[in-house]
Amino acid sequence: MSSPIAGFSPEARVFVAPSPPAASSPSPAGPPAPDFRRVLERIGREVDSGEALVKRALTGGAGADAAELIALQAGIYRYTEAVDLASKLVDRVGSAVRTTLQSQG
Repeated sequence: MSSPIAGFSPEARVFVAPSPPAASSPSPAGPPAPDFRRVLERIGREVDSGEALVKRALTGGAGADAAELIALQAGIYRYTEAVDLASKLVDRVGSAVRTTLQSQG
């Protein structure tokens, strides 16, 4: 039986978190900082994944056991964290643009 919740294996009864993207070899000064575009793309993918998870949960019916509900809760938490991060990022970028424009005027 396959689980309606992505990343959850009912046979193993564990939530399998997606693996992080492979990082390039770190420089002597430390790991390279991701560029802004990549950060936005990753946040966008997390939000899209969360929206798909919510949609599957709403259309999946009431056949979920306790382990699947815990996995769903963890997925929803990740989704809300991604939305919160995106909100903060947009706020900070807006503030930076405002500061830049005020210093030029």
